Amino acid sequence: MATVNADVTKTHDCKPTLTDQEVIDFCKNGYIMLKQIVPGQINRQTTAYLDEHPEGEPQGILNEEWFVDAVIENPGVSGVVRSLLGADFKLPVIMSNHRISCPRQWPCGWHRDVGAIDSPRLETLQVFYYPQDTPCELGPTQLIPGTHMLHAKRRFMSHYGAVRSAVSSEASAGSIFITHYGIWHRATTATGTGIRNLLKYNYWRTASPVRDWITETEPDFTQMDFSPFGGALDKHFAVQVARQFMWLCGYGEDFDFKGGQSWPMNAGAGCQSAEGLPPQLARMAGK
Repeated sequence: MATVNADVTKTHDCKPTLTDQEVIDFCKNGYIMLKQIVPGQINRQTTAYLDEHPEGEPQGILNEEWFVDAVIENPGVSGVVRSLLGADFKLPVIMSNHRISCPRQWPCGWHRDVGAIDSPRLETLQVFYYPQDTPCELGPTQLIPGTHMLHAKRRFMSHYGAVRSAVSSEASAGSIFITHYGIWHRATTATGTGIRNLLKYNYWRTASPVRDWITETEPDFTQMDFSPFGGALDKHFAVQVARQFMWLCGYGEDFDFKGGQSWPMNAGAGCQSAEGLPPQLARMAGK
């Protein structure tokens, strides 16, 4: 394994690129896909590096300036990370490569990675980067949107096969998807031939949460739809989505769901009720 010389305290800052609604959408779905965001030359250079360093943790790539500039500190990626983790977020210090030789005739079971916690806090993001085209034939990762809010044990989930709501991360070279660390995901069967690399790494929060992404007006929390999938059966998850969004806005200590049909169960869809909304936020919304 290559020696890691990267500065483990290095942070990065930039302008945020997400809006209120896009942050809410991340809280609902648990991931954001950025397709073909890394330049072709960097993808080819990365692939060549990984061919020379096929180990599962090619740490040395974090010392390559070209890789840090174009991938780790990629402006499009950094703007999303900055929006979700705040200013001066900590850069990756561990690099993993889920490298497989295709074909592979078995899918992995659904799982959350070790270290996932059940909390409204968003202290870290897990990121996946495909340096080569990764169609279905090369076994891309599947995600189940919203399941970062599903607090289940692996033994209750791993036996499931295809899930109708699962989303494939199949994408062209240079695509990066940013995920909540706790989202349920799995590797899929690969029927094609060749090598598939999938780099996997984390960013961490260093700043206290505050609503400092792209904002235009003071938010009316009563008009925000926090239901992940739009159905009545998803209202349970709406409470968790609202709790996380409130935490990201810096109001985590003020969230106190009263139960029943109190806010945020009745948020969105033109509802004017602020029952259950913290008083200072109700005043902000003019309720």
